[in-house]
Amino acid sequence: MSETYPWYAFYKDIPARLTYPAESMYELLAKAAAKHPQATALEFMGRRTTYHQLLDAVEATARALLAAGVSRGEAVTVCMPNCPQAVFLFYAINRIGAVANMVHPLSAPEELAFYLKDADSRRIFTLDLFVAKLDEVAEKLPDGLQIVVTSIGEALSPLKRVGYFLTRKSPRKTALDIIAWRDFLAAGRLTDAAPVVRRDTDEPAVILYSGGTTGTNKGILLTDRHFNACALQTLAMSGYYGKNIVGFKMLAVLPIFHGFGLCICVHMMLMHGCCCLLVPQFSLKTYAHALLKQQPDFIVGVPTLFEALLRADQLKNADLSYLKGVFCGGDSLSVELKRKVDDFLAAHGATVPIREGYGTTECVTASCLTPQGEYRQGSIGIPFPDTLYTITKPDTTDPLAVGEEGEICISGPSVMLGYNHNPTETAKTLRHHADGRVWLHTGDLGVMDADGFVYFRQRIKRLIVTSGYNVYPSQVENVLDAHPDVALSCVIGVKDAYKMHRVKAFVVLRAGVAADEAMQTKLRAHCRRHLARFAQPSEIEFRTELPKTLVGKVAYRVLEEVENEKATE
Repeated sequence: MSETYPWYAFYKDIPARLTYPAESMYELLAKAAAKHPQATALEFMGRRTTYHQLLDAVEATARALLAAGVSRGEAVTVCMPNCPQAVFLFYAINRIGAVANMVHPLSAPEELAFYLKDADSRRIFTLDLFVAKLDEVAEKLPDGLQIVVTSIGEALSPLKRVGYFLTRKSPRKTALDIIAWRDFLAAGRLTDAAPVVRRDTDEPAVILYSGGTTGTNKGILLTDRHFNACALQTLAMSGYYGKNIVGFKMLAVLPIFHGFGLCICVHMMLMHGCCCLLVPQFSLKTYAHALLKQQPDFIVGVPTLFEALLRADQLKNADLSYLKGVFCGGDSLSVELKRKVDDFLAAHGATVPIREGYGTTECVTASCLTPQGEYRQGSIGIPFPDTLYTITKPDTTDPLAVGEEGEICISGPSVMLGYNHNPTETAKTLRHHADGRVWLHTGDLGVMDADGFVYFRQRIKRLIVTSGYNVYPSQVENVLDAHPDVALSCVIGVKDAYKMHRVKAFVVLRAGVAADEAMQTKLRAHCRRHLARFAQPSEIEFRTELPKTLVGKVAYRVLEEVENEKATE
């Protein structure tokens, strides 16, 4: 396969090779601030921050980090939702040559202790609302851990700040020694300006963690080069390579602990003079309100977010004609959900359909996207520029022919350095092939057609084998989701003494639909019409909601663990 094929056939305005800056993420932000000092960089709960103000805040935070004794290469843990302080910290940590260890504030206490230990981190920045979690695992925290605490109120305008502190519940008291954000910054004002640090763009800059849906969390080591490459590739595939997008707005609802939220919603936008509309916590009400009031140019999300969008009463008569890009990733988008979202967008004046992408945190985030105007049913699109895909026989480096199903492998400029402190897992995931390249083995099954379009099938470990037949949960979910009374479904394999596994479906019905025997009968008849006998669910359980991971994916492993535990009792 030619290294410029297949994306070049659809994007002839993109050079055969993209040029990736040999600069840090901070330096790219500083360049954007120099060009567009008065443009809005961040908007958070009504308060706007210009690029000039953002850079000043990053510099102040960098000085405070140095005053606190942070050294080059040290991991600093950021445990915050999407708020201005998190953005200040991310670029300030990068500014002084340290490593941003990004973790979700809703992580369980034991997970937080693990993240700190895994990254050898002795400093954590978090909100007052989450300090109690550290209390619960105080005996497992690193000795001398420095805990700096801020609040949402400190990022608000003066008037809203007063209202916030008057109406909020007081956070639980803690026995831990903590430092207030304002005192942390005050100490920085006593130091000289932060020195210029010339980062090696191939040295670790960020640690992100795998989503946890496929096993034990692993710290993923990523560099400035990885983030810059992914940001430029995504912009190119979005259709805006070389175009002026200054002032474009991104609804940044995906959390910044995740590659999708951090790289695409924040870094890609800030390096191009755009505006990030920071949303600290997703709810259907706040999301709909942001769409109506702030009218973003781009929205991105996981499938469950778009499924929720269809249920937003506030958007009933909304005009969404301002949308320039709607992108979905992070989980498999069913054919039926895509159809429903596209119909919704068209009915509300949008001229763009939802475009599905694919990627893994091991390559920051997306590395494949549906090209403009060239949707193929079931496809996740074509690889990014300078990124190659191949399909291999699972657990080998042997390439398969076009149309044969195997493991999706990726090689390109955004592929991780490896897993932190985990050479065994790194060696399993990053492998040298006969072509001399290092390939990321994703653990996902897929197919590539003759035109280079990739089709995601399933996580290899999620494949259901029942009576010797292979059943793909996504195939069954597509069928269930196609029923007009179904809002969302999740299909798992449950251990079975005779069949090895049996197929079980969890179904969330649309509002107002009764979860009764008549509905069971309808869904079973629907499955019989569309699925082979061996793939039909042996059991359908109605739920009002499905468990979610921290990034909003359906947590199928939670359902698997509960059901398989029942099966062994």
